[in-house]
Amino acid sequence: MLQLFYSPGSCALASHIALEETGAPYEAVHIDFGADEQLKPAYLAINPKGRVPALATERGILTETPAILVYIAQTFPAAHLAPLADPFALARLQAFNSYLCSTVHVAHAHLRRAYRWSDDAAAIASMVKKAPQNMTACFALIERDMLQGPWVMGDAYSVADPYLFTLARWLKGYDIDVAQFPKVHALMRRIVDRPAVKKVMAVQQLT
Repeated sequence: MLQLFYSPGSCALASHIALEETGAPYEAVHIDFGADEQLKPAYLAINPKGRVPALATERGILTETPAILVYIAQTFPAAHLAPLADPFALARLQAFNSYLCSTVHVAHAHLRRAYRWSDDAAAIASMVKKAPQNMTACFALIERDMLQGPWVMGDAYSVADPYLFTLARWLKGYDIDVAQFPKVHALMRRIVDRPAVKKVMAVQQLT
């Protein structure tokens, strides 16, 4: 059985939702960041990066959200979570997820984890101050150029949707009103009605 290691509200929420969408059996394992459980030997033996998500499969451990999402989509093709038969469309999905991972998530990290890039207090303060502007710019680009609608890839729901949903939820921490991005806002309202999403949100005790 697959095991997903997650922290509530983290980027692992996307993988958790995708797994639930498949209907396949899996175990969700809560890693308590408040207790620094991600830095303890037991978890570092699973993921030496000390981060979530991590997915334990029969062939080994997978990390990084885009990799886990495409693995879920390809392992459970009957769930129709990616355009697996269309190489170009699949590449576009991967491009979108890569942008979320490499740009949006990194922009967000500058708010609370600027110490990863500098030890200088003034530099850290500058990065923290800049973070809301960068996040707004990222979502403006997504709104304008990336959402095909009504889902990320157009008419078909895919693993890109819970990933965008997960990162868009973080905007609340910046006092950025997601309603200024109507397409993103509509997608978020649509996705919370999905049974799999409701179940995962309850498990992770998220609102």
